[in-house]
Amino acid sequence: MTRILIIQPDASDPVGPLGDWLTEAGAELDVRLLPDTDLPADLDGYRGVVCLGGGMGAEDDAKHPWLADVRRLLAKAAAKNLPLLGICLGAQLLAVATGGRVEVGPDGPEVGPHLVSKKDAAWTDPLFADLPLVQDVLQFHTDAITRLPPGAELLASAPRYAHQAYRLGRCAYGVQFHIETTPAVVESWAAECPEEAEFARPGALEHDKLVTAHADIEETWRPFAQRFVKLAAGELEAAVTSQRTLPLA
Repeated sequence: MTRILIIQPDASDPVGPLGDWLTEAGAELDVRLLPDTDLPADLDGYRGVVCLGGGMGAEDDAKHPWLADVRRLLAKAAAKNLPLLGICLGAQLLAVATGGRVEVGPDGPEVGPHLVSKKDAAWTDPLFADLPLVQDVLQFHTDAITRLPPGAELLASAPRYAHQAYRLGRCAYGVQFHIETTPAVVESWAAECPEEAEFARPGALEHDKLVTAHADIEETWRPFAQRFVKLAAGELEAAVTSQRTLPLA
């Protein structure tokens, strides 16, 4: 089995269908719900790491002091070339941990089913190359990555916020959007954050629309999750190392 560490910063964002896609591809998941469960002291024995989303900010250490430990662990995984996938907050934590910048999005929250499009570097990336030109995703964020880490390759973009997906080094990935949600999870977020939900397109958060959107997300991102497991298992070659510098842990 390919053992993957799942860092869950918030009970409201479980690994969901993504966990099913990873396990059906042969992964064994070690889920750590923070702060109730401690992070591992090191990454020995893990073949990959996934860091999920959450309602806190990437540098909200005053309220959530354990975020510093998450950032250190993500930086360590990136420096070790351990396959890593940061989702929404996870992508922001990885960016901050390796020299990028996260700020409140100047153009307001990005919420609901959306599309992102591949950038040039994605066409030769082991995880992104086989994705369609335009991908269905689920957005629900107020903060945004306003500066990528030094040496990062931009893999996907969108009109409101450009930094939708990136790769750092050979196999550390961040995606600003969600691929792990269910309609029920998104509906719960909308109920808890009505001011943010107002930024969704009219009708976009209706149940039937969310069911359709998540079917489209599964079609695109289930094979992506399977490729991530192959990458972690050593069955898929990592990306060619960028000539730019990867920040050290």
